[in-house]
Amino acid sequence: MTNISFLLTIKLMGKKVFILGFFFLILIGINLLIILRISRTSRKDAQIKKILTDISSSDQFNSLSGPVVLGTFEAQAKLSDNRVANLKSFFRKYNSPLYDHAETIVTYADQYKFDYRLLPAIAMQESNLCKYIPDDSYNCWGWGIYGDTVTRFEGYDEAIETVSRGLKEHYIDHGLVTASSIMEKYTPSSKGSWAYSVNTFLKVLE
Repeated sequence: MTNISFLLTIKLMGKKVFILGFFFLILIGINLLIILRISRTSRKDAQIKKILTDISSSDQFNSLSGPVVLGTFEAQAKLSDNRVANLKSFFRKYNSPLYDHAETIVTYADQYKFDYRLLPAIAMQESNLCKYIPDDSYNCWGWGIYGDTVTRFEGYDEAIETVSRGLKEHYIDHGLVTASSIMEKYTPSSKGSWAYSVNTFLKVLE
């Protein structure tokens, strides 16, 4: 009986050790994920800050001020439309995967009748033009991303169409036509830095 009790005690202890070890590993994994997320966000913020600093030090943009109105754009079909070329130049400069989707951005901006620069400006602020996004999400705009919830798309074209339609229906059609007013709903925790960055990138694309 003594041997059986001893073996049962050992077995119970082993089970407890296993359970404790299992939860310890889960805790380590969660902490690592949090650290990686914070590190990734910090790198993105540092990159955006550097880009903004470089832009603000350029005399070309020092005289630009005032809010950019985004919801009054009227689409005009022009054979000589240089907006796609303008976006491609911007995307190439910052090595963005959106380079091949510049025409799609302009097409949906025209369809939903808002300034074609809005999506690229938000993408730069939210993800450094798609460099810092959840894996396999194609979500460069932080659209439907909060906490552990991540909205994923099949590709950049689907993401561009969805975000364009969402901005039109949920923001611009409700009179939110400046970066500051969009910010209040899009990212209410921001104290103004989001709107400042978006406005800066809008002006860079003028």
